[in-house]
Order: sequence, then structure tokens, then C-alpha cells
Amino acid sequence: MIATPDIALLQPAEPTADQAQAAIAEEFGYFSDWTERYQYLIDLGRKLPEFPQEWRIDEFKVTGCQSQVWLAPGGNAGHVEFRAISDSSIVSGLIALLLRVYSGRPASEILATEPRFVEAIGLSRHLSPTRSNGLAAMLVAIRQYAGALDA
Repeated sequence: MIATPDIALLQPAEPTADQAQAAIAEEFGYFSDWTERYQYLIDLGRKLPEFPQEWRIDEFKVTGCQSQVWLAPGGNAGHVEFRAISDSSIVSGLIALLLRVYSGRPASEILATEPRFVEAIGLSRHLSPTRSNGLAAMLVAIRQYAGALDA
């Protein structure tokens, strides 16, 4: 396991990952087309917490993404926190969704949670292949961090 930065432990907005996914699906249901949904993703990405420059290192870089993505884990098996950032505005929005579902949860819940919101909101049909690969790479990284803590 890599050395993790000191990340403040926050409580997630929804009590469970499944509730977070349901809330995301409901929010995206308010938009009538994908232009609005992409704008909402961009807006979510703009609200990501600050990601310090000193964390933008190879150790936290997610491989498999066309854009640059850094994902820093923290916490323990009972409460895993993630902070992340990308140089792409849409990818930053995807990060915001992933953090909402997975950050602040026990490692066991992270490992047991399939990203059903991706299909529920239509992301799987509307992301380019490179963004889909990047999303998959971020999910792998999140699961690897949680798996290392859960072991």
C-alpha cells in the first residue's frame, strides 16, 4: 500500500453507497438531454475539493486514463476517503460522482458496491471509449485501495 496523504475524514452525503447511486440517478433524471447532463457533470467537477499540488505525483496517478487523473486515498478499513482531480472538466465530473458513491465508506462496502449508477444515468452509452476506459481505470484504483485496506 502506498503512503497516503493526510485526508480529513468526511461523512458522505448519503448514508450508503446504494443511496448515493439512487440519488445520482434521480438528479440526472431531471435533465431532458445529454447536453444538460454533460453541463451538470462539468459543474460537479468544478466543486471538487482542492487537490494539493504535492499530491500530483506518479504514486497517485491513475493509469489507463487519456486525461491526467490523480486519486489519493486516506483513512482506514472502516472509513476510506478519496480525493481526486483531473485536467479534464468532464472527467472531473465523473470523479465527483465516484467520490460521492465510494468515498467515506468502509472498505468492505466499497468492494461490494457495483457502479450501477453508470448504466442508470446512461453514462455507458454516452461516454467516448477513452472516457469509458478512464472511468473503468478509476474504479479499479478505488477498489485496489479499498482491497488493500480490507485485507
